[in-house]
Formats: sequence, structure tokens, C-alpha cells
Amino acid sequence: MNKWIEYDIMGYPNNFRVPVTKGTTTVGLKVREGVVLAADKRATTGYYIAHKRVKKIARIHDRMALTMSGVVADAQAIADILRLELKYYELLHRTPVTVKMAATLASNILFTSRILPFVVQLIIAGYDTQPRVFALDLFGTVTEEKYVATGSGSPIAIGILERRYDEGMDVMEAAKLAVMSVNAALERDVASGEGVDLVIITSKEYREFSEEEVRKLMFEAKI
Repeated sequence: MNKWIEYDIMGYPNNFRVPVTKGTTTVGLKVREGVVLAADKRATTGYYIAHKRVKKIARIHDRMALTMSGVVADAQAIADILRLELKYYELLHRTPVTVKMAATLASNILFTSRILPFVVQLIIAGYDTQPRVFALDLFGTVTEEKYVATGSGSPIAIGILERRYDEGMDVMEAAKLAVMSVNAALERDVASGEGVDLVIITSKEYREFSEEEVRKLMFEAKI
């Protein structure tokens, strides 16, 4: 006897579920001199470590970057779209883009894709006339923050940030705090690991730290 099968909006049978867990830890914070972004390097699919050297901080403009949490391919696609659209806007209008514009564009992309969503949680940060940090969820909600953490290790990282963050600290102190908070998540969250990537963005530079520089900051933060 034939049996009717109902399908959900994603095209799966209603009684069909694919359990996939993903995890990461990324943080962003701003101080007077600029913004700091940090992220772990591990990519996971369930309990399988898919890659140990994933770059979860993507540069999208001269003084802007985003951190990736969620499905890596989705986040990379959004980073590519933002990179192209921001440059196109500048060429077309001969006007510098702002961090707020980048966050709004990302929000519009996420909101208009709600039926088949990009499964991401992003931090978009940079320096235009001032340092700014924005957090976005997969539905396009945007909030401006002084500090924020995303991913499965975020409850651990945010605890460090809330206790130690001070808006008056200098950018290198903020870098140490960012590394410390992600490293704390690495020690307790199984989906985060393999080290820390670190980026500082100020009015003068976009700086990516080497592994040795990050290790030195981590050592100084523990003293």
C-alpha cells in the first residue's frame, strides 16, 4: 500500500533529521585606538575535526574584517559578497564605505535568505572614522557592541571579557584579553582548538599576528 510522505520546507521528509553539530570561538572588542578580532582555528563536523588550520577572520575591506561562526562555506560566501559589493560601492559613488554600511549589507543578505538561510553568526568590525563592532545572527539581526563572542565556546570567552574588559585599555592590552578569552574556550570547548588567529585594525593599519606573536601575547597575559 502506498504511503504519503510529507516534506518540510527544506525538502526533507518530516520524520527525517540530520544531526550535525558545529562549533568555534570568535571574539571582537573595541577600544579607543581600534578593534581586535580573535578566533580559534578548528573546523568540526560533529565529533570529527574536519580541518586544523581554518582562517575564521576574513578581511573584507582595507580597515574591516568579519569573523566566521557556523557553516564555513556560508560565511565565506558572505565575506566574498561583502568584499565585492563594498569595493563596487566605492568605485560607483566615489565615497568611502563605513563599518555600519558593511553590517547593514550583511544584514540585508541574511534577512532576504531566511527561507534557505545562511547558517552563520558573524562579527563585523573595523575602523572608519572610529572603531566599531557589530554582531549579526543568521536572520540578519544587527547589534552594535563594545565586546562580543560567538560560537560554541562563547559562554566561556564572554565570561573572561565581561570580567576584564575596560574601554580605556590600549589596543595591545585588548589583544591580550582577546587571546586570553579564546584560549580559555580552547581549554574547555571540544569544538574549538588548534590555536588562535588575531587581527588588530586601527586608523593606521590592518595587522595580522603570526603564531609566534600570538604565543608571546598569551604568555604575557598569563603573567
